[in-house]
Amino acid sequence: MRVYFDNAATTPIDPEVLKEMYKVMENHYGNPSSIHGHGREVRTLIERSRKTIANLLHASPSEIFFTSGGTEADNTAIRCGIVDNGITHAISSQIEHHAVIHTLEAMQKAGTVKLSYVDVDSKGTVDYDHLEKLLKENERSFVSLMHANNELGTLSDMERIGDLCEQYNAIYHSDTVQTMGHFAHDLNKLKTHFMVCAAHKLHGPKGIGFLYVNHKVKIRPFIYGGAQERNMRGGTENVYGIVGLAKALEMAYADMEQHRQYIQALKSYMIDQLKANIPGVKFNGETDADKSLYTVLNVSFPCNDMADMMLFNLDIAGISASGGSACSSGTDIGSHVLNAIGGIGAGPSVRFSFSKYNTREEVDYTVSKLKELCMAYA
Repeated sequence: MRVYFDNAATTPIDPEVLKEMYKVMENHYGNPSSIHGHGREVRTLIERSRKTIANLLHASPSEIFFTSGGTEADNTAIRCGIVDNGITHAISSQIEHHAVIHTLEAMQKAGTVKLSYVDVDSKGTVDYDHLEKLLKENERSFVSLMHANNELGTLSDMERIGDLCEQYNAIYHSDTVQTMGHFAHDLNKLKTHFMVCAAHKLHGPKGIGFLYVNHKVKIRPFIYGGAQERNMRGGTENVYGIVGLAKALEMAYADMEQHRQYIQALKSYMIDQLKANIPGVKFNGETDADKSLYTVLNVSFPCNDMADMMLFNLDIAGISASGGSACSSGTDIGSHVLNAIGGIGAGPSVRFSFSKYNTREEVDYTVSKLKELCMAYA
């Protein structure tokens, strides 16, 4: 049996998304910057996709900029948001994705910005009182706090953060890669200035995403080279990727509640089965359904002697999962997220992440293999 429980790293592309992309690849090959008919019809596809995404988010099409994915979008928001608005102080947390942390650390090292870290508790929840204290103590700040942690699944309160940022005239960027398409983001209500998306996290293609830039914030281009994206991102557009992204997000919104209920039930079932079959199992991050991303479950196992072999043995059993974030796989320093919340002991930690394609049978198979491994290395 083959089981894929690494959907937080990337999701299988939906067949309906592929169909839309094939149509573009086969029939619409013009350069969207060309003024002739072939170019104009492709430009229409891009702008139609932009409008679709903007309508779903209750944003203006002029606030949506297509990028190569979440990392570029985060880098653009952070670097341009700070430099182009003359900000010298940034607030983030030590459990952010490396696309955020490494960018801010590089800017601090270069002397561009002073960086403060807001406290998080043992479940990865932001200390909002400490956030307000940091906002009070510093001149206008740039706040970068993700909506859902990619390793733990713990959610932040975007409305509360947005209210605090508005109160202290701060710019608010949220890495929403893990929640885009899984939560309905209403940008009429959320007081965010920057949000990001990567299509491959919601059954779309890799190599395409977007950055939302609130019209109240002005930034200059991060990538120069042409007049594409209304002079905001040079380079010929990834047209079939853009069409695939819009289709994937549209489908995600159409079936969001149905998928949420199904996946949350699957996650809850796995929690129950792990508790029943593996004494001493622990869960990292928030597991309360109202405070946690329903697609992510981070688990620590009591089999200390196989801390370095758990993922390898799962892979042999045909089960794909992750030891923390896929972006740090292959390193030997452990998860920076788990380290930041106080570590999880000597046993192995595994992130299981679910999608609409997973089943209870896959959970049963996985739990049975985990039970065998923990018994063998008890």
